Formats: sequence, structure tokens, C-alpha cells
Amino acid sequence: MKKIKFFSILFFSILSFQFSSAQTAKSESIKVNGNCEMCKKHIEKSALEAGATAANWDKKTKFLQISYDPAVTNSAKIQTAIAAAGYDTQDFKASDSAYNKLDECCQYDRSVSSKENTDKKE
Repeated sequence: MKKIKFFSILFFSILSFQFSSAQTAKSESIKVNGNCEMCKKHIEKSALEAGATAANWDKKTKFLQISYDPAVTNSAKIQTAIAAAGYDTQDFKASDSAYNKLDECCQYDRSVSSKENTDKKE
């Protein structure tokens, strides 16, 4: 009888821990400029390195779907990392020097403005 009670408590503890962990993940969709499969690789890599647990950029729609743990990172940190790689996001603009380092096929039309410019005066 004690074994059944012990395993029941253990099972419900593990189940509640899994449930609470699942609730902490946050998902977002972020507009990110880019052109090609190489852009996709760089954008997703930058998001993952900034703490995203999942990243998938769609070349056609120009939207990046991300999931992340808000205790570890946030949307601004992820977008800052993407901008540092040379890609404008909905909230951050890549510096001209980062944009100019992109391969020619990755240099998208920058006529769309963003809310914040990460290009600091040097």
C-alpha cells in the first residue's frame, strides 16, 4: 500500500512539473526581412543563439515563428541578435555595416522602416 501511495505522489509530482514547465514557454511571430535560404539559416541561427528554443523563418511571408522561455530571453534580445546579423526586424534595424556584410543575394530592399535603429554612431 505504501508503494502505491509513493508512486502515485511521484507520478503526480512529475506530471505537475511538466505542466508548469509547458506554461512558461512563449511563442511569437516576428517580421524579419530577408530573401533566400541562406537568410533563413542565418536568421534562425541568430534567434537560437539569443535563447529561442525554436525558430522557423518563412521566406515567402517574411515571418519568424519563435518559442522561448521568458525567464531566459525575450523578443527584444532575439530581435537584437537578428539585427546584429544584418537583418531588419519589425522593431530593430540592422546597422549599415552588418547589412553590408551580407552576401549579395541576402541584401533585401531596406526601404521599409523599423521602429528602432540599432546602428549606433561610431
